[in-house]
Amino acid sequence: MSTAHAEHLGVPTPTSSGDDPDIERFLQRHRDLEVDKYFRALVKLEGSDLHMKVGRPPMVRVRNELRPLNRPPIDDEEMTRLLVPMMNERNRRIYEEDGGADFAHTCDVDGIIWRFRVNLLRQLGHMGLVARRVNNKIPNFNGLFLPDSIENLCNYDQGMVLLAGVTGSGKSTTIASMLNYINERERVHILTLEDPIEFVFTEDKALINQREIGMDVKDFQIGMKHAVREDPDIMLVGEMRDEETFMTAIHAAETGHLVFGTIHASSASSTIGRILDLFPEQLHGAIRSAIAFNMRGIVAQKLLKSIKPGVPRVPTVEIMFFTTMVQKLVLEGEDHKLPDAIRIGAEDGMQDFTMSLKNLLDQELIDRPTAFAVAPNPDALKMAIKGIEAKASAML
Repeated sequence: MSTAHAEHLGVPTPTSSGDDPDIERFLQRHRDLEVDKYFRALVKLEGSDLHMKVGRPPMVRVRNELRPLNRPPIDDEEMTRLLVPMMNERNRRIYEEDGGADFAHTCDVDGIIWRFRVNLLRQLGHMGLVARRVNNKIPNFNGLFLPDSIENLCNYDQGMVLLAGVTGSGKSTTIASMLNYINERERVHILTLEDPIEFVFTEDKALINQREIGMDVKDFQIGMKHAVREDPDIMLVGEMRDEETFMTAIHAAETGHLVFGTIHASSASSTIGRILDLFPEQLHGAIRSAIAFNMRGIVAQKLLKSIKPGVPRVPTVEIMFFTTMVQKLVLEGEDHKLPDAIRIGAEDGMQDFTMSLKNLLDQELIDRPTAFAVAPNPDALKMAIKGIEAKASAML
């Protein structure tokens, strides 16, 4: 990698011909590897994902279809030779202990540095890889086809905003676009804790510090403890994965910070139960109170194949703002009524998946088979297409 490439990634460059140990360590970390030829093929084919499995040739996902590269299948010996050099000491230990490891990888493609989110895995005793290409440019809301009301969640001074969805649902991209929206408008300090860092922000009005778990700080818990002493206005916590991480994040929200995070949940309303599952039952009342008074909104999304030329995938999005009604239902444990509260709150910018799918169909971004395949309630979607609004529960 050239000195110019190091400058592009924000690394200081030496002012003389002498060796700089910091630069040498950085360049060693980002050196060319034999496996990089497959990452370059992924970029040049405009694919989204790279799959490597013993007994098959490398495969790339292009417009949501897996296609093999033109080469023989990979055997165990070659797979080990290709993949092991990608891991540092920490990731090798995690891989050996857990049977898999997640980390970021960078690769120079025609002078441009591309980032990839990598998962190394073990299956049937063989080593393998799945990698997602991360766009260099952080798209705005319009480029992601997100609802306009999502901007409202970027304008709070404090509280918590969660992005819910399964792996690969676009949560990280949506959060990056939200943080960049703030970066372009406010003179604040944004601090992120990520595992791994996917999008590298270019500072505009905001001061941005990005810390990668394992490289910059040992783990999320230590990172969060440090964070509250680092004068952040806005924080990104990569994932709410355990009791301590959530409690530290909610404490930060209570003490005047705006905290963004992700969680594995299928819908906005089911996210409440997912959070409660992190805690023993005797704490559920206190956690409900903390959620009701500090959560500003939950966004759940799924990525769908698009039919619009030049747009490979679009998100279907459910948005739940913590209005007085939503707060009341959460406090009283009436989570089953939250979907009706979302539909009633359409005038406030809320929407459920049915409303989102109807909008995507109206914009000719997806086709009907795709919409009905993921619709939580196909009958409700049929009614929406016909212009018949489903009635929310009178119990609200």
